[in-house]
Amino acid sequence: MKIATLKNYFGLVRFSHTIFALPFALLSAAIAIRMGLPEGNQRLPQDLLGIVLCMVSARTAAMAFNRVVDRTFDAANPRTETRHLPTGQVSVGEAVTLVVVSSLLFIAATLIFLPNRLPLLLSLPVLVILLGYSLSKRFTSLSHYWLGCSLGVAPIGAWIALRGAVVERDPFDLAAAILIGLIVIAWVSGFDILYACQDAEFDREHGLRSIPAAIGIKWAMQLARVNHVVMLLFLTVLPLFVPGLGYVYFTGVLLSGGLLVWEHRLVRPDNLLLVNVAFFNANSLIGLILLGVVVTDLWL
Repeated sequence: MKIATLKNYFGLVRFSHTIFALPFALLSAAIAIRMGLPEGNQRLPQDLLGIVLCMVSARTAAMAFNRVVDRTFDAANPRTETRHLPTGQVSVGEAVTLVVVSSLLFIAATLIFLPNRLPLLLSLPVLVILLGYSLSKRFTSLSHYWLGCSLGVAPIGAWIALRGAVVERDPFDLAAAILIGLIVIAWVSGFDILYACQDAEFDREHGLRSIPAAIGIKWAMQLARVNHVVMLLFLTVLPLFVPGLGYVYFTGVLLSGGLLVWEHRLVRPDNLLLVNVAFFNANSLIGLILLGVVVTDLWL
């Protein structure tokens, strides 16, 4: 039996797409550090390593699980029929093993933050949210927002990992992290609605639920625009919760807004050929830009 290569595993879980959520986790971590850590900076290097390990392992588990439970739909869809499970590049058993191992690694990585126990206690609920997204398309058209929540827990988790002792004493300390989470939810759900426009007809025919399948591509694109306007509004409000963000930060917000405008101009109801260009090129830059301007304003 052919054994999957590391390259096939990376392709299975679209490892490059980690770039969507990781910058926001690090952005949240940068703000949390600037606001002060309850135990000083002695544990900071290992805590940052723990955040990265948790991000990568949790996302790998979620993506591999998605490929396993959606493999029959992927095989039937001309757009996805060349993915790794339908073509046999990775076997179902190998993908399931990847889900289990990645989930266990995620839970194990939360032990890095001890004596901060909150990450460990929250690890199972977070996995339920992440893995549950792949099943949500069976029963709700709002699955795009579930995906947004799956990525939106990343900045909240990073904050808790670094400031858990403060959060336990004062839950309102999470306010800035929750706002960053809402930014991610609005952003991700918006571009996922655009991405789902490619499969609107397929979803209707196969009993899968999505907003484009429910209300049509034209109105779905309008809703995606609303999501991204809300994201920009939340970004504008963030400095009220994070003193020190100034003109460099707002330059990044303007650049992000420009990329979102470009994304929506590329994708039209009568032309979905550039969805993938808009999906990856624009959105991969937004997180990196915002991370860069936050670090610059707060630290440099």
